[in-house]
Amino acid sequence: MRFVDLLDILPPGETMFDSALLLAGEPHPAEVRRRLSRWTAAGKLLQLRRGLYVVAVPYADAHPHPFVIANRLQRGSYVSAQAALAFRGTIPEYVPVVTSVSTGRPRTRRTPLGVYQFRHIAPGLLWGAELLEVAPGARVLVATAEKALLDLVHLTPRADDPRYLAELRLDTTTLDLERLMSFAERTTRPKLMRAAEAVAGIAGDRGVEERFEPL
Repeated sequence: MRFVDLLDILPPGETMFDSALLLAGEPHPAEVRRRLSRWTAAGKLLQLRRGLYVVAVPYADAHPHPFVIANRLQRGSYVSAQAALAFRGTIPEYVPVVTSVSTGRPRTRRTPLGVYQFRHIAPGLLWGAELLEVAPGARVLVATAEKALLDLVHLTPRADDPRYLAELRLDTTTLDLERLMSFAERTTRPKLMRAAEAVAGIAGDRGVEERFEPL
């Protein structure tokens, strides 16, 4: 197989693939692996983890969206915490690490296209994500702003402290406070219910400040 043959095999617009795509029905899998290694060494492919590759620019027009990569790096995960909050405009900071949650074991993957962190949560907390189109034709699982905030609090020690929540500089207009409270109650975790109440207090205080802002 030549490199141009690989590009022809990939679906239109798809630049990320599992090596299983090339190995299926292949009489000489060792040769396929050697070619993948050679193309990676030549800078034509980027290896994200064992068996997962991306066609490098300029052989592809662009790299996949970071959230697309995150979903593929670990099946059964969804993007959450600071990465989802920044994407939804709930926190103002740029987030260099994409954090996802799943029921799998925690790990951090450092790839040529960024750092991806996977945090463990209990199966009973693995909900609150929705399919979003983050790039043309690319739909991935991303936590709602409310669930992303609760996941962050759950995973961070003492994050129910109002001072910690205030330091996040939350844009509370991007949050559905009723949904936030409902989600917190669904978890039955006192820490998350305290955090939701604190965020509602922050939103209320800011509403008062805006109403009495001097002309």
